[in-house]
Amino acid sequence: MAYQSIKRLVDFVVSFIGLILLSPLFLIIAGLIKLQDGGPVFYVAERVGIRGKRFRFPKFRTMLLDADAKRSELKSRQIHSGNRTLKVKEDPRVTALGRFLRRTSIDELPQLWCVFKGDMSLVRPRPALPEEVDEYSSSERKRLDVLPGITCLWQVSGRSDLPFARQLELDLEYIHKRNLWLDLKILLKTIPAVISGKGAY
Repeated sequence: MAYQSIKRLVDFVVSFIGLILLSPLFLIIAGLIKLQDGGPVFYVAERVGIRGKRFRFPKFRTMLLDADAKRSELKSRQIHSGNRTLKVKEDPRVTALGRFLRRTSIDELPQLWCVFKGDMSLVRPRPALPEEVDEYSSSERKRLDVLPGITCLWQVSGRSDLPFARQLELDLEYIHKRNLWLDLKILLKTIPAVISGKGAY
């Protein structure tokens, strides 16, 4: 109980301060996205959170305006290759600016708002797509026992370069071992992982 209370307090304070300090950067990124093609600044999708609760998940838009129209084609290609996610290294839907935002993880920063509201935490397994959850085994559904997070164990262990099955294994390992010290270690390891850009796409 103490762990959860302290964790929520840290999430609230850090996200609040982060949103204020990063607001100038948010305005710059918003302007660049608008200049790029005049489309929306944010991409807001549905994700599955704790106990299966669905919530709105914002990111800076990194894809072309017609990206959703090409989604089914990409999904069928990924399923055919045995990949259970829609993450690919050379996604043709990603813009030049979007590649930079993804490599630096700047596109994820709007999720601080979700942390502030209590839909997410700074450190927890990444939120899943509804279609991914539909394919979960009974053990994999344990990911839904906790809030989703901005960073997690597999993101500091190879990020999207890791096979989906390994990502799930690391998420379950984190859930079993979670504590404030582990959260702090993951946060500290996130910094060099973001700087290197390895596995970010």
